[in-house]
Amino acid sequence: MHIGNHYKLSEFLFWTRRDIYRLFILAVIPTVLYRCMGWTWLAIPWVPIAMIGTAAAFIIGFKNTQTYNRLWEARQIWGGIVNTSRSWGILVKDFVGNHEQHSSLHKELMYRHIAWLTALRYQLRETRPWENINKIYNLEYRKFYSIPEHQIPFEEALKPYLSESDFQYVWNKKNRATQLISLQSAHLKQLKEAGLIDPLNYVELENLLIQLYDLQGRCERIKNFPYPRQFASINLYFIRLFTFIVPFGLLQEFNKLGDYMVWLNIPFSVIVNWVFNTMEKIGEATENPFEGNANDVPITTLSRTIEIDLREMLNETDIPQPIAAVNSIQM
Repeated sequence: MHIGNHYKLSEFLFWTRRDIYRLFILAVIPTVLYRCMGWTWLAIPWVPIAMIGTAAAFIIGFKNTQTYNRLWEARQIWGGIVNTSRSWGILVKDFVGNHEQHSSLHKELMYRHIAWLTALRYQLRETRPWENINKIYNLEYRKFYSIPEHQIPFEEALKPYLSESDFQYVWNKKNRATQLISLQSAHLKQLKEAGLIDPLNYVELENLLIQLYDLQGRCERIKNFPYPRQFASINLYFIRLFTFIVPFGLLQEFNKLGDYMVWLNIPFSVIVNWVFNTMEKIGEATENPFEGNANDVPITTLSRTIEIDLREMLNETDIPQPIAAVNSIQM
């Protein structure tokens, strides 16, 4: 997530420079043929181009609205995870045994929750075939930031929060986040049977686990169900068609202005096409809010915030620092 005032123009140009090169060549070829070779038949009337451009603008607007809705829903889900996690912390402290005598139990339950957060964010950072994070322009832009889940091995990140038996149990499972909540539930049942949790308080704690399952499932729904491919495909085709024919449609318009004015077709075709192409790419960059894009929900930062809150509830002093933004980008 970018937390600065705005992206710098230089960052946008760096991100889209390959498109600019392509659009420049696309504008130069028909202009040279029209002016130097006398191929005036290359010129296309502007009216059909304007109609295609209008359709492209509508489909871009539709896509960007829907992809933003996916991003905003993902942010709301993680807002719910933050709030439910804090509720888990205070209820564990107040409902499980005696605060002073059973601090180790509190720590185990809270650390297992931090492990759940860790497992969830690593699972959400896994790559899906439809995601865009490995496209060349996104890979190049990652020089401005890094993705912690791609740098720190999952096993190394998970181990500090679990006992050896818990770690071995969940590590052999496919959906480790799901199994960690299952372990929490089993542990709560043991504590209730041992008389360390009142039955009514036990129900409240189990309800929090159900809420966490619901929030995890909503994350998985966004992660595992892409923006519909038919809409993404028609958007791409419309933009490519429009950017291809724009240089041909502007030839006559600039030629009417006088000798040599036809050369203005090159910069203006590039500008018009760059605007449409960049709007399409912005929608694409918002499709998958967990993949590790610079515009994604900062699940790593939010997980660290929750960890700090829970460990402060335990009165620990060796607490990690909040994750700082790199080039105004939080992961």
